[in-house]
Amino acid sequence: MTASPERAHPVERAEPLRLPPQRHGWMATFWVLFGVVALGAMLAACAIYTAPALISDWQVRETSVPVAEARISDGKCSSKIAIHICDLTLTLRRPTGTITRRVNYVFAGLRVGDFSAGPMADPARPDLITTDLGLERLWNRTITLVVIMGALAAAIFGALLSLVRNRRAASGAAG
Repeated sequence: MTASPERAHPVERAEPLRLPPQRHGWMATFWVLFGVVALGAMLAACAIYTAPALISDWQVRETSVPVAEARISDGKCSSKIAIHICDLTLTLRRPTGTITRRVNYVFAGLRVGDFSAGPMADPARPDLITTDLGLERLWNRTITLVVIMGALAAAIFGALLSLVRNRRAASGAAG
């Protein structure tokens, strides 16, 4: 019986071969950074336009009541696949003056048709006027916003991490 050549002569194992990444020019870096800025702008928009209405709705969720003096002067909802985005302007006339508030709701779900909304407010905090639409979908809005913001943050982090890794690998392969 003869031994196989691999077993007859033990071979020292070398480090695994690593291929250097393809040369990415400054144009590829520009597009990655452009994407990071665009995703960062979307993340900032979530924090500026959607999060404040969500936070205030959590604050008044248990004490809000329908308000007959309030009006929804401008309202529009649009759907993108299963994500619904509603922009509303709420107006409440008070003896001390008129309170106007713009709210933005983002929530998920499969729905065909129109949404209806009625103004609601906490009597102790009428400046945080909201709608029954926003309060009914409070958990949905919270989970949707957390998922969207988490995905945007992960994409930004991943793009920057890959950019740094590719630059390090390219500089290590060159020198």
